[in-house]
Amino acid sequence: MAEPTRVPASVATCRWGAFDASFPPVASIDPGEVVILECLSGGPEVMPPQEKMMAVPEALREIHAKLPRLGAHIITGPVEVRGAEPGDALRVDIERIELGADWGFCGFRPLFGTLPEDFPYRRTLHIPVDRQAMTCRLPFGPKEGGMDLPLAPFFGVMGVAPPREWGMINTKEPRAIGGNLDNKELTEGATLYLPVFNEGALFSAGDGHGVQGDGEVCINALEMCLTGHFRLSLVKGGGPRDPVLKWPRAETKTHYITMGMHEDLDLAMKQALREMIAFICSRTNLSDADAYQFCSLAVDFRVTQTVNGEKGVHGMLRKGLLF
Repeated sequence: MAEPTRVPASVATCRWGAFDASFPPVASIDPGEVVILECLSGGPEVMPPQEKMMAVPEALREIHAKLPRLGAHIITGPVEVRGAEPGDALRVDIERIELGADWGFCGFRPLFGTLPEDFPYRRTLHIPVDRQAMTCRLPFGPKEGGMDLPLAPFFGVMGVAPPREWGMINTKEPRAIGGNLDNKELTEGATLYLPVFNEGALFSAGDGHGVQGDGEVCINALEMCLTGHFRLSLVKGGGPRDPVLKWPRAETKTHYITMGMHEDLDLAMKQALREMIAFICSRTNLSDADAYQFCSLAVDFRVTQTVNGEKGVHGMLRKGLLF
């Protein structure tokens, strides 16, 4: 078994806010191998003041000073998976997530978030993290002195390079390539499937979240530095059980997950539902009408996030109900 390829976060291995098929790979691996991506989070405007005694990684300071800011998130990559071709699906097994800092931040600012009309000002909290206890310490709560919140870390951004005709795109909006999905189910042990649009797939990740509620309503989760161990494999599409993947799909130990993304939340819901109906029909003898009614009876549809321009809905089918 090959040793995992490790990609430290640096000016040379990161992009700030953009996906583009023209970005050259920073590493190359064979299908089925593990790549370890060190991921950093946050611009200079959200760094903690010196008096808080929260260490800012030196690599993050260098990125602030030297890396062009093209969009929303600092992402590490891309990683080439040798042999990947358009029409394949990239299977991303999230094998391990390590905390990369002893703090994170959560904030909101004017014109952003789900309720910008109610909160037309800026507020940023710098929140200590206890790595051993896997908790963060909020400065508010039911008791004086704040409260501890259990962590459930995941990467808000995981995606492949877009079709070349799209050119450079912002990391802010989730799309068919994945990207800023902000799906809290995609934690350690989960698997994400992404359509491949370019040779090599060109996978990147970032936007580490220590914990998040569905909706991510104020615009931030607990934004923090994380390191991810990703096993990247290929699924060749075209068969009846694995048709060519057009949108991200995922699974956890307990659920299969389909996703919808659109600036209109109703249309995001329709897409997640259509994807679930198609998924069910590809694996059973149910008709589309059967699957439609089954979804109404047994599939949970949840609001993923409402703050990325393209809103998200994900459908969750419990494993063992149908297959």
